[in-house]
Amino acid sequence: MNLHAHFRVAAFALCCSAALGQERGTIIAPREPVPAGVGAGQPDTEALIAARRSHAIPALEIIGFDFLLNRVNRRSSDDYDSSLSSVRRNLRGPWVVDNDPYKVNQLGHPYQGSMYHGFARSAGLNYWESLGYTFAGSLAWEIAGEKTPPSKNDQINTGIGGSFLGEALFRMSSLVLERDSTPRFWRELAAAAISPSTGFNRLAFGDRFTPVFASRDPAYSSRLQVGFSGTAQNTAGTSTSQLRRDEALVDFSMEYGLPGKDGYAYTRPFDYFSFQGTATTANGFENLATRGLLFGRAYENGKNTRGVVGIYGSYDYFAPQIFRVSSTALSVGSTVQTWLSNSIALQGTALLGVGYTAVGTIKGVPGDRDYNYGTSPQALIALRLSFGDKAAIDLTARDYLVPHAAEQRGRTNVARIEAAATWRVSGRHGVSIRYVGTRRDAAFPDLADLTQVRGTIGFYYTLLGQDNFGAVEWR
Repeated sequence: MNLHAHFRVAAFALCCSAALGQERGTIIAPREPVPAGVGAGQPDTEALIAARRSHAIPALEIIGFDFLLNRVNRRSSDDYDSSLSSVRRNLRGPWVVDNDPYKVNQLGHPYQGSMYHGFARSAGLNYWESLGYTFAGSLAWEIAGEKTPPSKNDQINTGIGGSFLGEALFRMSSLVLERDSTPRFWRELAAAAISPSTGFNRLAFGDRFTPVFASRDPAYSSRLQVGFSGTAQNTAGTSTSQLRRDEALVDFSMEYGLPGKDGYAYTRPFDYFSFQGTATTANGFENLATRGLLFGRAYENGKNTRGVVGIYGSYDYFAPQIFRVSSTALSVGSTVQTWLSNSIALQGTALLGVGYTAVGTIKGVPGDRDYNYGTSPQALIALRLSFGDKAAIDLTARDYLVPHAAEQRGRTNVARIEAAATWRVSGRHGVSIRYVGTRRDAAFPDLADLTQVRGTIGFYYTLLGQDNFGAVEWR
C-alpha cells in the first residue's frame, strides 16, 4: 500500500467533492427507519451514535490495518521484517529520531494516523477517545510494525499530527453526507474518498454506523481553486532539485465553525477548524495544513465583533520545491469576525505556539543534512477582508523558528506569506490572483549562512462554497 499515492487520490476527491457539495441540500436519511426527530445534525442523532458506539471494533481495525501495512511494506524493505525478538528489543531499547525519507515521516505518517483516528470516530467514539486510539495505534506500529528502533518523531507525527488531520477529514466527510443533495451513492463515495476509514465502517457495518455525525449547523466557507502559477522569485541555495518554473495547481480550503452564528457553541474539539491543501504538477503536494480549536470559549466585544479564544492544535506541511517545513503544534490564540460597515467584514486568526518541526533543503549538496527536527516557537496570522458578495482579500503569514539538532547546532527560520484577491463573477463562480512566498534562513556556526527563497504568482478559477465569502451575518 502506497500511502502517499493513496493520499493524493483522496485529497483530490476531497477538493472536488467538498467544494461541489457545500450548498445546503437534503440531509441524508439513515438507511433504516428511525424515530421522529432523529436526523443528521440533531441532538437525537448524537444519542443514537453514542448508543451504537464500539470500543472493540476500531481497536481490531487498527491492529488489522497495521498488520496489512506491515505485510505490504515487507516487499520493499527488510526494516519491516519484525518478529517477537524485535518487539522485545524495541520494548526495552531507547527511542530515537529516525532518518526515513521526509515525505514518509511528515506526510505518510500523519495520514496513517488520520486512518486510525477515522476508524475510532466513525465507530462513535468522541475526539479524545479517538486521539487515544490514534496514539496507541502509532505506538503499536513503532514497537511491532518495524524492526528498527521506535521513533520519537513518528510517534508525534502519527499519534498527534494524525489526529489533528484525521478530525478535519472526518468532519468534512460527515459534512458531505449531511448536506450534499447529490444521489446517495455519490455522497457515500465522496465521503469515503475524504476519510477512507469512515467509508469503510459505513460499508462494513451497515446500519450500525450509518447515522451521520451531528455538525450542529456550523457557519462555514470553502473554496476550490484551479489554475496556473509561475515563478516570481527563486533563490535555490544548496538545493539541487530541478525547479519547475510553471505549474498547474488545485487548491482547496475550508473554515468550519466560523464565529458569530447564533446558537452555535464550541463545546467539542474542532468545532472550529481550518483546512487547506494544494496539489501541484511540480511536486505532488505543495502544502497541507489544518488547525482546530481544542479548548475554547466564544466571546463578544460590542455589537459588531464575535470570536472564539483558546488552545489550538495544528498540523502543517509545506514543500515549495527547494526546501520544506512541517510541524505538529499546540498554540494559544483567537479567531474573530468584526463588521466594519454594513457590507464589509474582517475575519482573522492569530496564534502563538510551540511545535515539533522538521525543516531542511531538498536534494542538498553532498555533506548537507537533508532535514532536522527541533522544538520550535511559531506564529500565524490569517486575515480576510470581504466586501459583501463582490470580492475578498486574503492574507496569511506564518513563521517557524527551528533550532538545529545538537550535533549540527545553529538554527533555521522559515517565513511564509500567502496573499490573494478574489472577485465573484456570477453565483459561486469567481476568479483569483494569488501570491505565495516562502523564505528559509539557516545559520550555522561553522558554515556560511544560507538563504533559500521561493515565490510564485498564480491565476485561478475559483468555485465558492456559497454565494458569499464566508462572512457570518448575525444582525
